[in-house]
This record gives sequence, C-alpha cells and structure tokens, in this order.
Amino acid sequence: MPHRSIAHIISQQTPVTATADLTVREACQRMAAARVGALLVVEHGFLTGIFTERDALNRVLAPGLDPEHTLLSEVMTANPRAVPPEKPLSYALHLMHIGGYRHMPVVQAGRPLGMVSVRDALGAEICDFERDLESLEKIATAL
Repeated sequence: MPHRSIAHIISQQTPVTATADLTVREACQRMAAARVGALLVVEHGFLTGIFTERDALNRVLAPGLDPEHTLLSEVMTANPRAVPPEKPLSYALHLMHIGGYRHMPVVQAGRPLGMVSVRDALGAEICDFERDLESLEKIATAL
C-alpha cells in the first residue's frame, strides 16, 4: 500500500494533547507515558500548537530553562502546519521534508484528529519518496 491515506494511518490513534498552560515537565511525562515524540497543544478543541521532543531539547534544555516552570506556550510551535486526513501520507512527508520537521498534526476544520510522523513512512512510502526527491534534485541540478 504505497499510497495509504493519512486517515487510514491515524484511524487507531487517540491524539495526545495538552493545553498551553501545561509545564514542559508535565508535557514530557505525558509524551513518555504515551510513547510519542510530540503532542498537540489544544485550546477549546482547536489546534493552537505542537510540542516535540526536539523542542524540549533545543528550546528548553539547551538554553537552560527550567522544565518545572516553563510553560508550553513559551516553547511550543504556535499555529503549526497541518494536513487534512484525506491526503496521502506522501503529501505529509513532502511537507515535513520541506519544513524540516518530523511530526505533522492532522486536522479537520481546525480540530485535531491525530498526528503523522516520518516513522509512519517506514515501508513503501519512504522508497517512493526517496525516488521523488532524487528526481527533484536532478531537475534542480539541470536548471
């Protein structure tokens, strides 16, 4: 199934969410308990941000902020790019590659349904995606 839909991939997911007033420590504990690398920041049922393990490392620990007192609102990525569930995984992979990130929220009408990550691509999509990237690089080189 090289062109699985995002809806298929997230069909068994329960989104891991938090509000922006949660501390980084609490968010990391929630992520660890759910065994995920990112969580969706939600206010009144709508996606307002994303917080990832990279954010914990680069925006909190490396600069020396205290995870016990730092709120997600201070270090999350606000208004993240998101994808609708009816798109193929390859569409999300392309956006993640261009944006340089590994997790992408899935939303419908602003409401989070789940999350896709590059790990979801392990299999046929990654091979197709690598071929597409090679083709794009050849075209860019030729231009």
